[in-house]
Amino acid sequence: MSAKDKFHGIVRFALEKDGWNITNDPLYIDFGQVQMRIDLGAEKLVAAEKEGERIAVEIKSFLNPSAITDFHLALGQFLNYRTALREKEPERKLYLAVDAETYNDFFTLPFLQLQIQEFQLKLVVYDTETQEIVRWIS
Repeated sequence: MSAKDKFHGIVRFALEKDGWNITNDPLYIDFGQVQMRIDLGAEKLVAAEKEGERIAVEIKSFLNPSAITDFHLALGQFLNYRTALREKEPERKLYLAVDAETYNDFFTLPFLQLQIQEFQLKLVVYDTETQEIVRWIS
């Protein structure tokens, strides 16, 4: 089993502060003979008489010297997980969680913005100090 991301606990806490109920830690998806492990599964009730919104969150730290290498790995995982979720749990939306500093320093670059648009990446941006969600990007 792979290790949890450095900011796993912070993201989990921030989602809970934002009103999300963590339902899976991790969320296991079996598709064909491939087993995948997405960091978190969560749901939020929209209203008492409606079904809740369901999400999956993959957490990435971007701590290696090459942010673009980390991005390549994160993008590959994101695309694989999104395909599996589309087949196994189509009601669940997948988000990539990145810290606010990484988002502001790296994800706002023109090339990354183009990649976010082209691959329709959904992002959840969190603050490591306040342990809060600061932005949802769909």
